[in-house]
Amino acid sequence: MKKYLSYIYVILGAACWGFMGLFNRMLAAADATMGDRMVIRNTGALVLMTVVFLCVNRKVFRIDPRHLPIFLGSGALSIVGLSWVYFSCQMLCSLAVAGVLLYLAPSFVVLASAVLWKEKLTPRRGLSVLLALLGCALVSGIVGGDLTVSVKGLLFGIASGLCYAGYTIFAHYGLQHYDSYTMIYWTFLVAGLTSLFWLDVPSLGNVLSQPKGVFGAVGLVVVATVLPYFFYTKGLEGVESGLASVLANVEPIVGALVGVVV
Repeated sequence: MKKYLSYIYVILGAACWGFMGLFNRMLAAADATMGDRMVIRNTGALVLMTVVFLCVNRKVFRIDPRHLPIFLGSGALSIVGLSWVYFSCQMLCSLAVAGVLLYLAPSFVVLASAVLWKEKLTPRRGLSVLLALLGCALVSGIVGGDLTVSVKGLLFGIASGLCYAGYTIFAHYGLQHYDSYTMIYWTFLVAGLTSLFWLDVPSLGNVLSQPKGVFGAVGLVVVATVLPYFFYTKGLEGVESGLASVLANVEPIVGALVGVVV
């Protein structure tokens, strides 16, 4: 795959993630609990991916059992953990602030890449991370604005950055053995099944009986989950993990614009 296509895939994935807060707020307005939103996002994505891959690519269902720890990490720790802390942060802070805090992740990934895979921590890369974070802070109003963040919201935001960074790290190992589609499917197989621990059928039924609940659920699953993970993981096949995480700083910009416009 050509290098520039990998960059485009990463950027497209990040842009789709920027709409997550919008659909999260819609579901909250339909009285969806945190558990409802986790089930909708992760289990809903699993169901959709299973149907798609049954039709077009059944090879994704086969893996070596020795590699299960990779998917336990990417699915349970990264995806389920991210869903919990990021959704919580979005309800405690503005969408722009939540997006900025999430994008502490590139800093974690760049440092992890230097330690785990000996990727060069060049001055340009370090400066890029700092400038990206500063730009997001300026856009959101954290710097030069009047936004405030509670301690609880700040902690949830930092945790979301750690969980997000974790997916990039686990995907690095998974893509050494499997293609991007297998990596995504088994990640969400673990995440979707794990999220069922939060399943509350009456509560979920109430949410999905409302038009805004259905629209929010479809948007969260398709636009803010399945599409971005396809794009981002496909991009990781041709881009270093540290650089991909920096490029994905498009997400908080999109999140900030969605928050302002919508």
